[in-house]
Amino acid sequence: MPEKLLNYEVIRTLGEGAASTIYAVRDPETGRSFALKHVIRAKPKDIRFIEQMEDEYEISRQFTHPNLRRSYDLKIHRSLLMKVTEAFLVMELIEGQPMDVRRPATVLETVLVFMRVAEGLGAMHQLGYVHCDIKPNNILVGANGDVHVIDFGQSCKIGLVKKRIQGTPDYISPEQVNRQPVVVQTDVYNLGATLYWALTGIPIPTLYTTNRGGSNSFLLDTMIKTPAELNPLAPPALSKLVMDCIATRIDKRPADMAAVTTRLELSRHAMQKRPGDIALDPEDSIGPADYSASARPKDPPGPGGPPTVGAPTTPA
Repeated sequence: MPEKLLNYEVIRTLGEGAASTIYAVRDPETGRSFALKHVIRAKPKDIRFIEQMEDEYEISRQFTHPNLRRSYDLKIHRSLLMKVTEAFLVMELIEGQPMDVRRPATVLETVLVFMRVAEGLGAMHQLGYVHCDIKPNNILVGANGDVHVIDFGQSCKIGLVKKRIQGTPDYISPEQVNRQPVVVQTDVYNLGATLYWALTGIPIPTLYTTNRGGSNSFLLDTMIKTPAELNPLAPPALSKLVMDCIATRIDKRPADMAAVTTRLELSRHAMQKRPGDIALDPEDSIGPADYSASARPKDPPGPGGPPTVGAPTTPA
């Protein structure tokens, strides 16, 4: 681990991606701490990772919503021949764990986390962008209940048709696999697939993992068991929301994140009224100590999860 990068003191390594390393760093002049993503262009084709970093910066520097990780600065180094050699992205430092490491302990906690994810994505959509890669390790959950959506390297303008398939196999939407325009409901699908995993411990079969863009995609919906079938603790209304979110047809999904948030809020309200559920104030923390271990869904097969198609997985 380097002792210094740019003018920052390196505190510790936070994680690694396909071509990046993220460090916790400190500005010695101000005393402020940041997350610093560092990408080295080891091979000519690695320029795509730096291009994704540029996209991430241009989008996430606009954020003001508390559930979206902000970026503050981008530095790109070039050789004497003006060839890009490495890049640095200065980001908000978040104390939390990815959801694939620290999975929500109960159904109620899961709902609270995803309400905040949906609210953050809704704010992103209002700016005209879609995330395009919502998955467990792109959601950070703090011990105090703070929730942050991270990794905007695949994010883009609403309506864009991408040049290649980008997404994560277990969470990718049909329109991403078929290289159709990505829209608000693309994030709705990704969020629904992630919520499915959080409730059941297993991923859904997607068009990428089952058929790779074949013509029988309309049959995919009938292949998927509902969360309520796999986890009896999942309320029917919440299970129905998940299945609506992961509908193959875009027009069958909730129209936007506001609709998703409303239905999550209704599920939260219903669960807090049930005997045995803990009625939390929305401002309370959602640490594991606040929940009954008896309501914990089964553990997933293991940490990590599938790789991203067409882009690196960004750690915290």
